[in-house]
Amino acid sequence: MASAKIISFETHDVRFPTSLTGDGTDAMNTDCDYSSAYVTLYTSSSLVGHGMTFTIGRGNEIVCQAIKAVASRLVGCDTEELFADMGAAWEHLLADSQLRWIGPEKGVIHIATGAVNNALWDMYARARGKPLWKLVVDMSPEELVSATAFRYISDALTREEALAMLKAKEAEKKEREAKVKEIGYPAYITSAGWLGYDDEKVARLTKDAVAAGFSHFKMKVGSDLAADLRRGKIIRSIIDDPQYLPRTASGQSGHVTEGRNAGPTGAVLMVDANQVWDVPQAIEYVKGLKDIKPWFIEEPTAPDDILGHAAIRTALKPYGIGVATGEHAHNRMIFKQLLQAQAIDVCQIDACRLAGVSEVLSVLLMAAKFGVPVCPHAGGVGLCEYTIHLSLIDYIAISGSMERNVLEFATHLHEHFLYPCSITAQGRYNVPMNPAEGYSIEMHRSSISEYEYPDGSYWVKSRGMNFFNMYGSNMKRRKRGQDQHSTFNIHSSPDYMKPAQRRLVVHMRIACTADKSINSFVKSNIADSCP
Repeated sequence: MASAKIISFETHDVRFPTSLTGDGTDAMNTDCDYSSAYVTLYTSSSLVGHGMTFTIGRGNEIVCQAIKAVASRLVGCDTEELFADMGAAWEHLLADSQLRWIGPEKGVIHIATGAVNNALWDMYARARGKPLWKLVVDMSPEELVSATAFRYISDALTREEALAMLKAKEAEKKEREAKVKEIGYPAYITSAGWLGYDDEKVARLTKDAVAAGFSHFKMKVGSDLAADLRRGKIIRSIIDDPQYLPRTASGQSGHVTEGRNAGPTGAVLMVDANQVWDVPQAIEYVKGLKDIKPWFIEEPTAPDDILGHAAIRTALKPYGIGVATGEHAHNRMIFKQLLQAQAIDVCQIDACRLAGVSEVLSVLLMAAKFGVPVCPHAGGVGLCEYTIHLSLIDYIAISGSMERNVLEFATHLHEHFLYPCSITAQGRYNVPMNPAEGYSIEMHRSSISEYEYPDGSYWVKSRGMNFFNMYGSNMKRRKRGQDQHSTFNIHSSPDYMKPAQRRLVVHMRIACTADKSINSFVKSNIADSCP
């Protein structure tokens, strides 16, 4: 196959103002502007690769800078040489000792590496004319092991063990692939349960989700126990009531619901605290949620507190409530320890918190060895598009099981991608089939132009409207004869929003004795201080 060299790359800081509507809100993250630190790798041919990592606003520009540092390591590399050993390519991305020092293998530099590694896998899949999941499941067991990151996990899983596991699943791969193409991959929905939604919106969206075929639902908890119980009972009253089921449904089918606290319709509820509690607080709080019968509590405490998760799991086991985590587990070693310590009932990989596909493969293999189901995190821009590929790889090539697994689905922002994921009438993911889509993460150029920060058309217009509102408000005050010393509310972009109002209001007292004073103030202050 004709080769090419990687010759350049570009990054984009893309931010969507989701904090205006409360989308993505939880007990820890109260003002989320879903954002993408986006990268495109260019070659000497027409072949390209797209990748991104997910953030929630401020700091996205820092990740973009880190992406540039990591991506520069690929410039000049031959694509076919990289594709021939993706495990070695992954090691090459992490091999800069000076960049490693600011990790190592965690934080900004690690999620930046994830964006670049994902872009390289996207390029590889495009070069072979296959969606990413198909590229990987068509690999031989030896090729898949070669593509996986194994450093630091051999005490939990050796290459030889992984190879044996993959060979044991090899014979029935085609049957599993045909099955998931026919019925889709199981999904659960989070979009009805954001903490910033009022009760009416929670009820309405839950009914919509039931009607759309979903049987697994997640709600955010952790700010107020009484409020969480109230919202949980609202959701339970809907998902457990047969009258809300689609006419073609008679209850949940295709999932293993044993041990999940499923209700009479087979519906399952999960809760997510997003790291808000200390360990003793988590135990007592979740005990207080037992009446709404959650399957698991997700991220009950700090994401790298292995022993804390183990203690919470032990304490909640008599209540039939499990523990899930992984959204913020920053590398495969954290997952290794969570599995070795029997600290989790559910493993939740994140497609770009980990450093790309090669590291994800190592976690999927470890979870399969330890017998822990993988229910990935996908509640963020681009994550659903990414993660359906990973769940398909897990089912077809690694674990051989999807009946006990569910993949998160959130309804937001799919329209910004050329190859958006989609859901069946039974609340399951469709299998991506377009041979041109690679890792499904290519974003529309128009979306980048509109939402790139700070100079995309949306953000420019937002700043203009904010100043117009500030200026107009002051002129009205002056016409009414009020004090010339007026309080200006400069509504900055949602990048600086306050939880209660979804915007940070910067109060400034300035003397407005004449229009030229305002003009002077704008030129000397606002132009420099506003994003």
